[in-house]
Amino acid sequence: MPLSRYAGAALLALAVATVTMSPAAAAPEAAEVNYVALGDSYASGTGAGNYSDAACTRSRNAYPALWADAHDPASFTFAACGGAKIPDVLSGQVDDLDEDTTLVSLSIGGNDSGFASTMLSCQYSTRSACERALETAGEYVVNELPGELDSLYATVRARAPHAEVVVIGYPYLYKEGGLCLGGLSSAKRTAVNQGSDLLNETIAGRAAAAGFAFADGRPAFSGHEICTSDAWISSSNIHPTAEGHKSAYLPAFSAAVSGT
Repeated sequence: MPLSRYAGAALLALAVATVTMSPAAAAPEAAEVNYVALGDSYASGTGAGNYSDAACTRSRNAYPALWADAHDPASFTFAACGGAKIPDVLSGQVDDLDEDTTLVSLSIGGNDSGFASTMLSCQYSTRSACERALETAGEYVVNELPGELDSLYATVRARAPHAEVVVIGYPYLYKEGGLCLGGLSSAKRTAVNQGSDLLNETIAGRAAAAGFAFADGRPAFSGHEICTSDAWISSSNIHPTAEGHKSAYLPAFSAAVSGT
């Protein structure tokens, strides 16, 4: 408490003479951040160019690298790799986690549910073939993916017990309605986006059960899907562009990280 204005002059002089600033009285420093980025091509930056690792398509334009550039963490390990599935994260990427890890980002589940083959069916086959592929993927997402995510998330927590973990969701790939020259029919686009909803809802639910934050990619890319005039997702490789990482994924991830 401050000294009363009625305190004697002698007492005030004594206090001034004896009080010194100690290290404990100084403003506390921000805790060190040791950040590890895990996941698949949507985390590594496939399609975003400026690759630091061509084999894994790790891009300097990807949101993990951009976040690290902006916040200068004490350490940054970019383990995400294009094409990764949950077993790949478990067999290699989680080895970069330890008790000193304070922040983890994770994007995974799309490849496990057959993203590549489903998109090929929807791009080059009939509507019925597209819908069958999405139905098969949906069965996996409902029946198998939750348990696989639970196992992965438990491993992440065990290896990084003190870390804040942010799970990143997938965006809608296509604008719905209207014409899309050179793109999918309106019916196919709606079906693909419905598949995105199912995948994201499953991932978000299991992340919440594990106590992890979830950054939703759907609102982040809203108005910038394939078939819009300013798309941040490439229609050729169906991945976020450099602008998509900078203007959509990076803000979504940053908002989910406490204190940023």
